[in-house]
Amino acid sequence: MIMASKSESTHNESDDESTEPIEPESALETARRQLDHAASHLDIDPSIVERLRYPKKVHEVTVPIERDDGTVDVFTGYRAQHDSVRGPFKGGLRYHPEVSRDECVGLGMWMTWKCAVMDLPFGGAKGGVAVNPKELSSGEKERLTRRFAQEIRDVIGPNRDIPAPDMGTDPQTMAWLMDAYSMQEGETIPGVVTGKPPVIGGSEGREEAPGRSVAIITKQACEYYGSDLEGTTVAIQGYGSVGANAARLLDEWGAMVVAISDVNGAMYDPDGIETATVPSHDEEPEAVTKYADDVISNDELLTLDVDVLIPAALGNVITEANASAIAADLVVEGANGPTTSTASAILAEQAIPVIPDILANAGGVTVSYFEWLQDINRRSWSLERVNDELETEMQAAWQAVTDEYEHRDVTWRDAAYIVALSRIAESHEVRGLWP
Repeated sequence: MIMASKSESTHNESDDESTEPIEPESALETARRQLDHAASHLDIDPSIVERLRYPKKVHEVTVPIERDDGTVDVFTGYRAQHDSVRGPFKGGLRYHPEVSRDECVGLGMWMTWKCAVMDLPFGGAKGGVAVNPKELSSGEKERLTRRFAQEIRDVIGPNRDIPAPDMGTDPQTMAWLMDAYSMQEGETIPGVVTGKPPVIGGSEGREEAPGRSVAIITKQACEYYGSDLEGTTVAIQGYGSVGANAARLLDEWGAMVVAISDVNGAMYDPDGIETATVPSHDEEPEAVTKYADDVISNDELLTLDVDVLIPAALGNVITEANASAIAADLVVEGANGPTTSTASAILAEQAIPVIPDILANAGGVTVSYFEWLQDINRRSWSLERVNDELETEMQAAWQAVTDEYEHRDVTWRDAAYIVALSRIAESHEVRGLWP
């Protein structure tokens, strides 16, 4: 059993006390609320906070492609570049029907905070195409990617903006994008994207990195609250790259993973699941329930009485509607934005610590940074070195956030944002404002 060392009930993250049902807030709304809340704990220039509420630029492009049957479809693509005071923009590209301008802006803001909390020399960006990738053949997806690369070519680059995989995209997508960019530039430029296959400049351990960092931070949090990871019960929503890698590593370290899920439902076994025997989404899509003896819903998984809950699927899954039913002792966010601001306030009132996404799943962008360094230096690292360096970076970030958490008596999310915002604000103050 994980017990909080101090009450979190006074650390509400939302000033909205309304009890009326509300729609889940957008990524942009959540990001702005979290920015304002963190800023309230710091003595920084209000003009810097106001600047950070908005992206530097948002690029919207038209992406026409020829389908396999000869017809032409036109899709809309975006690249939101939030802040680059600490270095080039960095963030994923997603292919999903609900990709929108505001979503990209909100997620780009999160990338700014994530890079800063990890002390990486990057700013934040996010982009994508509003398309259902499941409705595209491999050839159509390649044509879409190459055309999208051409449309945003002038605004990306290894020293300007570096995309990476996200929902609906993968290492192959990044390979196509890198090749399209390189062909237009007339030279091979592997550093224009990260998350590529290692054979063309990608880093070993990149795909596993977000899940590995979630496992590392879960272990650190358990130790902080005086609980041995051995025998700690864990429920993980999502069994894709993040969820599966976190589950398998925690299982290997002695935790008891009792529930995992995909879009069709959750496998539940109170005696523990042998995670290595259940295919991840990448290995066999939507296979979790096929291997389950006892199937429960994703909603039920979120309310299981476990030591640790890891939402590692989609955003906005812990909301005002279900937050009071969360029975876990600790929540570690594997997905981006799985907890709304109102839900965060409810969990704080229940004294349930929440380790935020911008810390827990930051392994992806951290190993992307390692990949970028390898591309610049044209020298690859071993998997062992990548994992060792990631462990060092995650522990350093955990310590920085823990120091703020204890010094200021705030929530973990506030502590992470305070670390990030302090670094960003200092950079803005030193660089000043261009006339």
